[in-house]
Amino acid sequence: MSLIMEGPMVDMLPQDCTNLATTHQTQRPSNPHAFSFSQTPVVRRKIRKICSLGAGYVGGPTCAVIANKCPDIQVIVADLNSQRIASWNTDHLPIYEPGLIEVLKPARDGIDRTANLIFSDNVRESIAAADLIFLCVPTPTKFTGMGAGRAADLVFVEKAARMIAEVAEDDKIVVEKSTVPCKTADRIRGTFSAMGKPGVRFDILSNPEFLAEGTAINDLLVPDRILIGSLKTEQGLQACAALADVYARWVPRERIITMNLWSAEMAKLAANALLAQRISSINALSAVCEATGADIDEVAFAVGLDRRIGSKMLKSSIGFGGSCFKKDVLNLVYIAETMHLPEVASYWNSVVEINEYQKDRFIKRIVACLFQTLTNKKVAILGYAYKKDTGDTRESAAISIVHHLIVENAEVTIYDPKVEESAIWESLSCGNDKFDKVKQRISVCKTAFEACEDADAVVIATEWDEFSNKTIKLPNTTQSNPAKISHSITQRASNSSQDSEPPAFTNGISSKSSLADLSSRTSVADDDETAVKGTAPLVSIREHVATIEQNQSDGRLDWSHVARVMRKPMYVFDGRNVVDAAKLARLGFRVEGIGKAGTGTL
Repeated sequence: MSLIMEGPMVDMLPQDCTNLATTHQTQRPSNPHAFSFSQTPVVRRKIRKICSLGAGYVGGPTCAVIANKCPDIQVIVADLNSQRIASWNTDHLPIYEPGLIEVLKPARDGIDRTANLIFSDNVRESIAAADLIFLCVPTPTKFTGMGAGRAADLVFVEKAARMIAEVAEDDKIVVEKSTVPCKTADRIRGTFSAMGKPGVRFDILSNPEFLAEGTAINDLLVPDRILIGSLKTEQGLQACAALADVYARWVPRERIITMNLWSAEMAKLAANALLAQRISSINALSAVCEATGADIDEVAFAVGLDRRIGSKMLKSSIGFGGSCFKKDVLNLVYIAETMHLPEVASYWNSVVEINEYQKDRFIKRIVACLFQTLTNKKVAILGYAYKKDTGDTRESAAISIVHHLIVENAEVTIYDPKVEESAIWESLSCGNDKFDKVKQRISVCKTAFEACEDADAVVIATEWDEFSNKTIKLPNTTQSNPAKISHSITQRASNSSQDSEPPAFTNGISSKSSLADLSSRTSVADDDETAVKGTAPLVSIREHVATIEQNQSDGRLDWSHVARVMRKPMYVFDGRNVVDAAKLARLGFRVEGIGKAGTGTL
């Protein structure tokens, strides 16, 4: 590996993880226990070739951005799954992430530049060629054996380390990207010491990813921080500086944070645990709000104005999902147990327990509202991904909801704009030995309207924008300042009782040909049970026409059309609080939201 000598590196004293994207300049405190590259000249190891072992949600986007920003570095994403690699080499990528294809294509296809991003299933050749190797392999929760249900399964990390040791003919920098328990780097180092070829040096770094699915590309392009942990040895500092130089091509040096190797490993677990804790905290408060008549959105708004708390991650819902939060919190529980810290383990385990409790409460609310029985009733599930702007279904709350509905003998229809049908069936079949029988009661639909047709109830399980009927507000720069935020209360529309024929619709989206006809009328008809008499005033025609026009422009679901095809009474169980309940009530819906009192509150 080429070594070049340069002057002292720009001062990179470890600092706290406060977001630098702020309107006023503040001095970040340094970490007194960490080290600085500015203290002594550092031999710089020039990185020319990077390899990622793993072509999933971390390896693919991370390497796409590095290749895009570093055209002189060859970046290879290697995976043993040939089918997945083939998908990465097309425009139909194996994962959905906003902005990914736009960043990936120029580097992969050589558009107006030299191609430097390669997706390959030849893992050994990719390892041999690389100067720096990212470990982006899964670290799922163990299903069997010691620590089952809590401990991280490091089988893929071990396999990757063994393969690197077997293949490497020259020095390598090996970087932990996957979330791993503390001291995992020691285990990897032990594998390299036992299996590595004589004279080959392996330097291990911890560089955890802090990506959120749905915003991963922006998180990579404009990160809050880049965290690099290394040993405080000369070789460790060299490796750390080499990786820092790669990120410094587009990330300001002050956002590149260096620290102890074990602290970096722990920081990732701690970040996910604290985020999950925050979600469970607001969800626990939502149960109190439902019982007392308070509104969780208003409570969260008021609490979030406190600068010590902030507004992030205070959106109540049916619970967190995804591949990280539950897995990492349980891993932290296991670590505490093995360190003989039962009180600490119990505390963090309660975060997961509240998450499961929230889903159970939601299911009970559905059953309570629907006459305590779901037998042969049709329930439409809108959204199946664990969050919007991703096609990932891992630990999605929708999976639990569907399983519970099937146990209650309901008929279930599912629609999600980005989740592949095969992924839905795969998630429902996992660990289900009666899946063939269950599948007969489930249908996967192509549109939201198709899913809602003849349904007794609609469950919003993912906060996709197309399901919302809330008025879209134009971006306002004052919204970043809590003191200038105005909290508006939706005004009720005027009541009208004029009968008229309903407009024509297609696929759940209002037809533009009906707008001129609608604008000459005074109200939406009630003779076809568009609204349930006595439950709420009908929406005014002007508001209805405005809603139709807005829905056409942004592709959102037309709830007035849904109201025409559902069975009465019509229930909407909003597990993400994305709809304006007052607007839907004027269409005849009975809306049950999280943290809001309703007819089915328990």
